[in-house]
Amino acid sequence: MDHSFDHHDRSAHSGVPPIDFRASLNDEQFAAVTAEPGPLLILAGAGSGKTRTLTYRVAYLLSKGVRPAEILLLTFTNKAAKEMLHRVHDLTGVEPGRFWGGTFHSIGNRALRIYGDAIGLPKNFTILDADESESLLKQVVETENKLFFKDKTNPKPGPLFSVLSLARNTQKPIDETVERYFPQYSEIKHMLPPFAAAYAAKKRAQDVLDYDDLLELWLELLKKAPDVAAYFANRFRHVLVDEYQDTNTIQSQIVDALAGHHQVMAVGDDAQCIYSWRGADFENLMTFEDRHPGTVIHRIETNYRSTPQILNLANGVLDAQPKGRHFEKELRAARKNGQRPMVVQTIDDREQADFILKRTRNLIEEEGVAPGEIAILYRSHFHALEIQLAFSRAGIPYQITSGVKFFERQHVRDLIAFVQFVANPRNESAWNRIAVLLPKVGDKGAQKIYAAAYDHAKLMQRDFVDALATDDVKTKVSKDAKDEWASFTASLKQISDVMRTGKPESVISTAIDGWYADYMKGEYADYIDRMEELKALIGFASRFDDIEEMLSQISLMNGETSEKHVDVPPDTVKLTTVHQSKGLEFDIVFVIGVADGMFPGRRAIEADDVEEERRLFYVAVTRAKNELYICYPKVATRAGPGGLLLTPSRFITELSPDLYEPLRIKRQFGW
Repeated sequence: MDHSFDHHDRSAHSGVPPIDFRASLNDEQFAAVTAEPGPLLILAGAGSGKTRTLTYRVAYLLSKGVRPAEILLLTFTNKAAKEMLHRVHDLTGVEPGRFWGGTFHSIGNRALRIYGDAIGLPKNFTILDADESESLLKQVVETENKLFFKDKTNPKPGPLFSVLSLARNTQKPIDETVERYFPQYSEIKHMLPPFAAAYAAKKRAQDVLDYDDLLELWLELLKKAPDVAAYFANRFRHVLVDEYQDTNTIQSQIVDALAGHHQVMAVGDDAQCIYSWRGADFENLMTFEDRHPGTVIHRIETNYRSTPQILNLANGVLDAQPKGRHFEKELRAARKNGQRPMVVQTIDDREQADFILKRTRNLIEEEGVAPGEIAILYRSHFHALEIQLAFSRAGIPYQITSGVKFFERQHVRDLIAFVQFVANPRNESAWNRIAVLLPKVGDKGAQKIYAAAYDHAKLMQRDFVDALATDDVKTKVSKDAKDEWASFTASLKQISDVMRTGKPESVISTAIDGWYADYMKGEYADYIDRMEELKALIGFASRFDDIEEMLSQISLMNGETSEKHVDVPPDTVKLTTVHQSKGLEFDIVFVIGVADGMFPGRRAIEADDVEEERRLFYVAVTRAKNELYICYPKVATRAGPGGLLLTPSRFITELSPDLYEPLRIKRQFGW
């Protein structure tokens, strides 16, 4: 069947008003938008107008007489699909509801509702939300092994679901997934496949699906029901996929199955593939041509966001990639010259924060830059700890777009509560926070234990922490928590002993190594990252001479900056992880902690797998429009006094020195 366009514009017949595509698009975009149907790979660099290209492609297809129902648009968020289809509506007058457009999951749901009976799925199946999925998994595991969740180092239902979900989406064996992404569960990996099988059987028996089933069963439908697959291939003459570099194994196979006719346009950028830990597979984009013979590649490389100097540095980051393992591309600037990016070496995290604070103040007060146009980007949450402290003290409002502030993160608050309680056993709110972490202990149970310990300590004139370990108090502990009570109270005792004689960093270190570390292993799938964040507290604690001073400082920070207490003005400096910044842009960008072991991270270096980190660095530098500062400390504060000497990131040392300006703080700021 010949799908090529005749180049007579059928917009008059299609009801689509004429659009001057030539005038609306640059040469690269125009070539992609008006390309002959067939397998098309659109490599759209950062800031090059990817969404515009996709939107105009849909409008172009309509102008050529393609009916809305013949176009399938797959995106990663409903927001992206909505925005594109509304823009198409503005251009063409065609209502969004006439297309099949949305996330892979939402389109999978539609397909299964209509044709699921071909693989034995009833039309009235129910979709479980995340809580319901975890609850069902919990029931199944307890039926299979009633002691599994009794061991607090085993994953709770939430983290366990994360492990099984990643294995399903990447179509990798569970043990391989555990070894690579969840090594804290290595010793029990053999127990998980039977749980996964029992969970799948239970869902089938109840006619319920979880979110991952929407993809797995849609792919099964396309593979096992040839007539349904043929219907879709016939119906959707054009398949368009946004952010193709983020597809996982199942999503890529779904696209291939739907586009058996190879009338597929995949839009993406291999240099921005940064989500392998969520299941995204870099190879999907790299092998697209193998699966779709005759692929025509279009490169969209004109960048409207950044100055030529920032783009020269971004191109330098990509030039350092291993040859043959990526698509060659070079961002070209549409803008006039600006200043070269600055590489700023500071003594430690504190001086780095001080430099950023002073430069930020200068930008806002002297140069008239809006606070919301300034972003501070980092690889991991704890890298921004000193910045948060400096900004809080200086009264500069900031917003963490990647979630809650460091000291408000759940595991950080838990750990601080252990220390707060030992420092002041009258602090009942700190006690309640840690006591309810015990199995089956709620607020009432926590209060009952506290009252018993208080009475016993008073009566026997004992230290409150010592009183907790006595038999009199243990009788008030619920039977589910009794097994853990000894290690829980022993941990509090260790913190108490160190607090009498040791420095704040020793107290924090002792708290991290105690009962709470085992609790975290079962509570959080991203246990390893969270442990790194807690260890960053050791360096923070080393700044203080006594624990009270440190706890006061943390309370003040939380009191002043917590969004529960203070309305953060909308126009505030943004602090965000690089992952969260993807797709955003700012006039001024500071990338911090760009030292080997921080960015790229230590684990990536040890695994000899830094390419995704390099792509992440590329995403970071391409967020900047006018000014870019790449900062790194010479000493890692988190190693405590004496520190640990750091070297600048390989992502800096690989660059040609003429791409940036080294900034010597003393000369610039007179320190």
